[in-house]
Amino acid sequence: MAVAEAQQFLDAANGEYERVHLAFEEQFWGTKMNLKEGTGEFTAEKLSQTKRKMEAFLEDEGKLKKTEELLQKCAASASDEQLRALTLLKRTFGCYQMPSEAKPLRAQATQMESELERKRNGDFKSGYICPDSGEFKQMTSTVALRTMLRTDADERKRKAAWQGLRTVGPFICDNGWLQIVQMRNRMAKKLGYADFYDYKVTQSEGFSKAKLFSILDGLEQETRPLLEKAIEEVKRLKGEDAFEPWNLSYKLSGDVAKAQDPYFPFEKAVLRYAQSYARLGIKYRGATLNLDLLDRPKKYSNGFCHWPQPAWKKARKDGGEPQWVPSRANFTSLAQPDAVGSGKTAITTLMHEAGHAAHFANVTQPSPLFSQERAPTSVAYAETQSMFLDSLVDDADWKAQYARDRDGKPMPFELVQQALEQTAPFEVFTLRAMIAVPYFEKALYELSEEDIVNREKVIALADEVEKRICGGLSARPLLSVPHIMSDESSCYYHGYVLAEMAVRQTRAYFLDKFGHLTDNSAIGPALTEKYWQCGNGEPFLGLVEAMTGAPLTSKAWVADLEEPLDQQIAKARAMYDAAVARESAPADVESLNMRLICSDGDTTLSDSQTDGGIAAAAAKFEAYVRKRFFEGGAGGKL
Repeated sequence: MAVAEAQQFLDAANGEYERVHLAFEEQFWGTKMNLKEGTGEFTAEKLSQTKRKMEAFLEDEGKLKKTEELLQKCAASASDEQLRALTLLKRTFGCYQMPSEAKPLRAQATQMESELERKRNGDFKSGYICPDSGEFKQMTSTVALRTMLRTDADERKRKAAWQGLRTVGPFICDNGWLQIVQMRNRMAKKLGYADFYDYKVTQSEGFSKAKLFSILDGLEQETRPLLEKAIEEVKRLKGEDAFEPWNLSYKLSGDVAKAQDPYFPFEKAVLRYAQSYARLGIKYRGATLNLDLLDRPKKYSNGFCHWPQPAWKKARKDGGEPQWVPSRANFTSLAQPDAVGSGKTAITTLMHEAGHAAHFANVTQPSPLFSQERAPTSVAYAETQSMFLDSLVDDADWKAQYARDRDGKPMPFELVQQALEQTAPFEVFTLRAMIAVPYFEKALYELSEEDIVNREKVIALADEVEKRICGGLSARPLLSVPHIMSDESSCYYHGYVLAEMAVRQTRAYFLDKFGHLTDNSAIGPALTEKYWQCGNGEPFLGLVEAMTGAPLTSKAWVADLEEPLDQQIAKARAMYDAAVARESAPADVESLNMRLICSDGDTTLSDSQTDGGIAAAAAKFEAYVRKRFFEGGAGGKL
């Protein structure tokens, strides 16, 4: 009787969560992508409403008590799957319990956040003051400004683009963000946490803010000497002005980015991602992927991947084999196909966001709550999967195989070497930029009630953290980082840092075991078995140790940064030559077992279900991009 009661409860809870999750995620995608503008189908108000319903489900104290009761009653009689599901539901509901006095604060912050999003999309103008005309030149997004920093040869324009990025901070400070931060802190303190950052990291990672920053402080201290050395070196090699925030990205990548650009044709990115994943042995288990890759006005200014439909094994009423429910994923980027560097950015974004999609498509657990990205899912766990796969794009053997021009000629090793020579000695800059975000948010949420809404103090705080952690003002101003605005992604960025530590450790493990990563068909099954199938049912730190055989440390990352340049070049040469000599298996992209949709806002550009398969859908997307951007379209002739 108790087992039947437990299954009925699980069926009801799983079905209800699936419904409220789907409703919220459809509104999230529709508002972020600015779909069906003017129809009222996707609005900030509806987004807030669906979010409140989802949170009401998660916050339901009765569900937590019932879960605890059933775990006690069924401990000796329920199946392993039922106990696993009940245990996960207990953890999940436990993450969202809050006293009645905290709930209005959460609701108010959610409403204010929707209003800020509306203003950010409607009122804020991304752009820069043209140094020649003195007129404001509007751009599609802040991503376009960041592209200018990397590729525009005119220093005056680069500086203007950087100054354009610096306008994001004052705008959000003047339009409610500081009050949202204040409200989040009040709510977290009502729940007994030190502040909102402590609340977020405890819920998502399972350990406190103090433990997190004990890890980050070690990384910061270990890499500070490398930062100081790199600053001196970049000034010596590139000129005293090279470390200016509007010059650094260009000085380090401008020439190489332009030289490599022909080997990353944007329109080929979808096919090449599919080929690379297929050869890695990755499967999507019948999932649907909707890719919205092209930049346009009013589109959310950061790439992301979300899952309206989580993957899970749904129990049958007759007790038979569970029904497999495949995932449905939406992911986006802000590509400008005719801009220098857009192809490299596109393939890196695809490898990253499709890694999220592959991970969550392979969670084979008895509840959709195992395969959703909110607490108790570890941010670091989720990002490890995507960042591991996008790391391949910078490998010499991956470039030998997939970095090919429109005639199919591979990137010569000389360009691979040039990229290493220009960037490897300065890779620590990326690490320091990553850790600057959590250090800023930590300091922000530790401000007093009065100071946290003081515009000038918050802007000065961001600059102070940039100078202390990055060695100077950042090319990507901290207040322009979109993660800090929304509830889901604020106090989240540390996950990228922990994930990069895990990525380096996992790469080192695989390289020691297999010798190479690119086109290694053992990688997909290993990731699926060790990292993906369990979903959020296992702790992140334990998963990394189970995969690599060692606790998570920064050892592999720091070792990569400290490796002499000549050794890096020698390794890259060996990897490149081995890839050229190695005969890769045919890339059967249909083996990915997914439906692929390419869209541009409300317009479907291609669909593997109706176009004859994944390869055909990728080819149709390629033809669309070439026609629109290169063959008489906005980008002119090839």
